[in-house]
Amino acid sequence: MKYLSLFLVVLFSFSYSLQASNKTIEGYWLTSESIVEVKVCKEFICAEISHVFVEEGVDSSSVLDENNSNKDLQGRALIGINLFKEFKKELISKEVLKGGKIYNPRDGNFYKSTLALLKNGNLKIKGCVLFLCDGEEWQPLEVTFNADGSRQATLKSNQED
Repeated sequence: MKYLSLFLVVLFSFSYSLQASNKTIEGYWLTSESIVEVKVCKEFICAEISHVFVEEGVDSSSVLDENNSNKDLQGRALIGINLFKEFKKELISKEVLKGGKIYNPRDGNFYKSTLALLKNGNLKIKGCVLFLCDGEEWQPLEVTFNADGSRQATLKSNQED
């Protein structure tokens, strides 16, 4: 009986840690124009574009970073680029992340940024220049990888308690 109680305590602790891990920005996110995967890349957090929404018949991998302020990067595909810069990996489980920048493919510039994990599970992204700020909420996605290599994404259920 003593070992069963210990097992249940360990099992409960493990279960709790899995639930707590849902309170992280790591994972897939639906943005207004793409699907982004947020993950740790070496010592920083990166947000790689994994899919770009395009009109039917257009190959999403053909969409280029044509607005980039660096002319040498204007010919690269948007898929695979990292939208985050300077967010330290130690912040991955914080509810509010500061000290980094976000790239805006619409105008090709980086902006000082704040990321906030909201109670409803969404990620509030805010980019600022001086006192002017703009942003959007990204919604969390559950991505399933199929045996044929395809992926299926569905919105995660509301995280609010």
